[in-house]
Amino acid sequence: MIKLGEKQKLIVIKQVDFGVYLAESAESADERVLLPKAQVPEGCKTGDEIEVFIYRDSRDRLISTVKSPMISLDKVAALKVVSVGKQGAFLDWGLEKDLFLPYAQQSRKLSAGDEVLVYLYIDKSDRLCASMKVYDHLRTDSPYKAGDDVNGLVFQENENYGMFVAVDDIYSAAILKQELYKDVKPGDRIRARVSRVREDGRLNLSVRDKAHVQIYPDMECIIKLLEEYGGVLPFTEKATPEVIKRETGMSKNEFKRAVGHLYKERKISIEEGRIRLISDGQ
Repeated sequence: MIKLGEKQKLIVIKQVDFGVYLAESAESADERVLLPKAQVPEGCKTGDEIEVFIYRDSRDRLISTVKSPMISLDKVAALKVVSVGKQGAFLDWGLEKDLFLPYAQQSRKLSAGDEVLVYLYIDKSDRLCASMKVYDHLRTDSPYKAGDDVNGLVFQENENYGMFVAVDDIYSAAILKQELYKDVKPGDRIRARVSRVREDGRLNLSVRDKAHVQIYPDMECIIKLLEEYGGVLPFTEKATPEVIKRETGMSKNEFKRAVGHLYKERKISIEEGRIRLISDGQ
């Protein structure tokens, strides 16, 4: 059986001017697929075995290629948007015909040049299509443990939960809402740290470094914020967590820790309801 969307080894059963026809065997010649002449290996002859990928051409006919696409059936991969039309978007997957991503399978508005994480499936019309609904298709057997640095693609936002991330584009992970202390949005490539490996194998991530490392950029952030406020910050570590997160991108504990270090280094003074920058020579 010729398998749409997959690589398989087929036998050359017939040579023609415009290529060769392939089948599983000479006995199953009634189910055959064309390999265009430009892709036929030099010296190829009837009976040779060739590994090819099966897809459909612009006229929806089965066709084969010796090229390896960036994604295959039931797999997940990050692809670039080539164009957006009335019915959906088209993605570059390394073959002559771009891969179709229907509007119904999109999770956000797309533009040409966007990078999207998609799953390859066969639709009701027996055509290969992409879907951005990848959560249930990501792997949960990553080799990572708590404390490891990882890279991933943010693919979806949940207002109540946080951001969903595909680590290495294949492993399921998330940045919980309370951990979102910087501007992160779907489509972003991020570096993060594994904060927890859940029982189901999915990863929880943090976009902030460990406390003893993160404190220095946090201190620099507060100094910069003080300078923007003219040297006086109109709140202290006693402000609500919501105010601190909105103004600094830090949790209350992180802000309090950074303020404490700045105070010990005599770079700031803490007054009633405000923090003052101590200028050089003061």
